[in-house]
Amino acid sequence: MTTSLRSTLDFLLYTWLQSESLTQRERFADHARETFDAVLDTSERIAREKYAPFNRLVDLEEPRTETEPDGTLRVVLPQATYEARRAYAESGLLSAAQDYDIGGMQLPYTVEAAANSFFAAASISIGSNLLTSGNANLLMVHGTDLQKQVFALNEFNGRWSGTMCLSEPQAGSSLSDVATRAVPDGEGFESDPLGPRYRLKGNKMWISSGDHELTENIVHLVLAKIPGPDGKLVPGVKGISLFIVPKKLVDNEGKLTGERNDVALAGLNHKLGWRGTTNTLLNFGEGKYPVRGEAGAVGYLVGQPGDGLKCMFHMMNEARIGIGMAASMLGLAGYYASLDYAKNRPQGRPVGKGGKDAGAPQVRLIEHADIKRMLLAQKAYGEGALALNLYCALLVDEQHTGTPEAADEARLLLEVLTPIAKSWPSEWCLEANSLAIQIHGGYGYTRDFPVEQYWRDNRLNMIHEGTHGIQAMDLLGRKVLMEGGRGLQLVAGRINATIERSIQVPALAVHANALGAALAQVGAATKAAWAMGEPGDALANAVPYMQAFGHTVLAWVWLDLALATLAHDAALAQPASVGRMGAMQFFFRYELPKIGAWLQVVSARDTTCAQMPEDAF
Repeated sequence: MTTSLRSTLDFLLYTWLQSESLTQRERFADHARETFDAVLDTSERIAREKYAPFNRLVDLEEPRTETEPDGTLRVVLPQATYEARRAYAESGLLSAAQDYDIGGMQLPYTVEAAANSFFAAASISIGSNLLTSGNANLLMVHGTDLQKQVFALNEFNGRWSGTMCLSEPQAGSSLSDVATRAVPDGEGFESDPLGPRYRLKGNKMWISSGDHELTENIVHLVLAKIPGPDGKLVPGVKGISLFIVPKKLVDNEGKLTGERNDVALAGLNHKLGWRGTTNTLLNFGEGKYPVRGEAGAVGYLVGQPGDGLKCMFHMMNEARIGIGMAASMLGLAGYYASLDYAKNRPQGRPVGKGGKDAGAPQVRLIEHADIKRMLLAQKAYGEGALALNLYCALLVDEQHTGTPEAADEARLLLEVLTPIAKSWPSEWCLEANSLAIQIHGGYGYTRDFPVEQYWRDNRLNMIHEGTHGIQAMDLLGRKVLMEGGRGLQLVAGRINATIERSIQVPALAVHANALGAALAQVGAATKAAWAMGEPGDALANAVPYMQAFGHTVLAWVWLDLALATLAHDAALAQPASVGRMGAMQFFFRYELPKIGAWLQVVSARDTTCAQMPEDAF
């Protein structure tokens, strides 16, 4: 598997995105392609040795709890999880993008994302390293110097791990209904060196890696509300603040004080997929572990009161690209498995003019046209999604190291593309996993083959980090409208640039015209959806809009990949080049035409779904 993945990554990183040119920027000046390749080599090796062999093990031996003599619940994980986590932390990848002076490698995020793709393909649920990096990255932007020193640096060096605690049992995606309270912790609370000190009480649900023994400590980033002078919580998201709540209390130098914080594991959630990662219900401040004789989890304010969601979005956008990448890699893992199966499994005979010749030997699955259709679909979905997410990773680098104008463009492009980078792979690479099962036939839904696990693991991603519907409403309700529609114009500008280059290439001209027509349809549908300025009507069909927009973006990605392929190998002498051109052609002929049906209901502001009475279901 990794041979195909590595050659695909090399093409995307170096031939298509030309990420080697990043080494001309001051931040990355010490790097060269050799150092980028060395990071990819190391990641590939650790993924092959410490992750891939244990993917089925962590699925079957899912996290469980044991009760200690004092009544504490302790999480039990397979030994393989500890070893995989240790190897990852020791590789330095947790702090890959950070400054040299804090032990980082100052790697481009593009290379870091590519390196992490090996782990996602090998075993998505063994580590939740992206949460730890995301948590620490947030603190590097919004934390005080001491918060960075004590919490972020100990996450980057692997001593501690991190979580994000948003959802509550009664408030999943609806963060305005968060009920966790944070009250000042006694006199002098505002002058604690680690940040204004509060006591938190509440429950947090669906917290990945919320409890385990993999690291010395766990740094929870928790959304909570500070009551107003009347003791009541401020309604809506404006009252939400962000707090660092360590599982074990620490001093100002990052040493454990020996005292447990009042954070208790209430239980584990047992999931369809991603079973190797603990998923927890945590109780904050219930008094199970009183601190200084009283109930309440000690937390340190990050940023200003009421800015919690703004701070957390820094982590959430990074996490959304991470989920898009996870979905892409699960799609590709299924593709590689089903391709291998199709090449080796004899099944059936071709139909000739005289029907089937029962006396002829069976042919392999891959010789059937319908199997090739399912393989091409998986390749188009998986490699296209991987390309889109690496493009977004490059935009992150552009935002941080480009000229002011280029950085601002990258920021706005990311605003529009992030909902698609997260959601499109979650939907279509799940479909790829379904096709991988189909190619295996009855064997596909047994545990003797890996493809059913890839499907189960990937099914979580349409819900992870903001559901499909939420991403769609964000795209149509906010992102394409923000700053006077400039983000949408920027995306259209990039797409049109690819169209103009492709129209000059005889083999691509017809596809360039199809993409131009698709882009015009998306633009018209965007205007039509908002023609009455009524959010309820416009957003009723936000998901079909996102599906059409996503397919248009992916058609653009594939056309751009085709340009890079022909520039690199005009004669199509390499099988990989023929494969990319075939996947591009498949996408334009089998997938892009779907957008008409999706956009029809958007443009008409169709109310079939919105107006269906509840009692008629």
